[in-house]
Amino acid sequence: MKNLFSIKDKVIIVTGAMGVLANALAHYFAEQGARVVFLDLPRVEDKLKATVEKARLVSPECMYCTGSVLEKADLEKARDQILAKYGRIDVIINGAGGNMPGAIVQPADSFFNLDYAQWRAVIDLNLGGTLLPILVFGKIFEQQKHGVIMNFSSMSAQSALTRVFGYSNSKAAVDNLTKWLAVEFAQKIGEGVRVNAIAPGFFIGDQNRALLTNPDGTYTPRGNSVIKKTPVGRFGIPEDIHGTAHFLISDAAKFVTGVVVPIDGGFSAYTGV
Repeated sequence: MKNLFSIKDKVIIVTGAMGVLANALAHYFAEQGARVVFLDLPRVEDKLKATVEKARLVSPECMYCTGSVLEKADLEKARDQILAKYGRIDVIINGAGGNMPGAIVQPADSFFNLDYAQWRAVIDLNLGGTLLPILVFGKIFEQQKHGVIMNFSSMSAQSALTRVFGYSNSKAAVDNLTKWLAVEFAQKIGEGVRVNAIAPGFFIGDQNRALLTNPDGTYTPRGNSVIKKTPVGRFGIPEDIHGTAHFLISDAAKFVTGVVVPIDGGFSAYTGV
């Protein structure tokens, strides 16, 4: 009997592969026997080498590529390297993204002090950095007639979280992109090409640690506000996204496309009262 959840030998590209969530997810896929391509910027190549060496202990055919998700030539070079090694691409995980100080509206700041250039850069990184890998790597899906795309959205896309203005705007656009492409690809390529997204709740990483926790590990006022709005009463850990992501890229989800799945401990379900 076929195991619908098996992802063994699938060729999975993970962009932003040195990010906390994307890196943990890439290693999880390797543990499941997938052939994982870790893709991140040239400046972290030493870290990429080290993380791929670790992944190869459980999945010997893993590899890494360097390049920017905002540079088509970089992605085309990576695509050619991947196809030369594996002959196909099965899954694209768009894990690259981030934020910039000038696109944040702090509590004591006026909205009108927003740095427009940094806002545009955040939109480009999160939206453009999701679209361009799809344009380059996803073209292979058109030829193969099969392939899965999983984007990273955010809780900030679905409600008006304070401060993270540019990030919220960009992730809301990723939600729309996910749904739009799910329809486009199903109608023009066929049911074998699916596009979904996950929307993590609050996970503590390098970018938001000081915002959510104090040096002694206690919660800041912002951190306490998040916990009060999260019914399970804790922040997420990287492992919390693995099961949902595994399902979405597996054949068990072959009739699932165009969805954005919250992984948030109930944050999006709870009104706070």
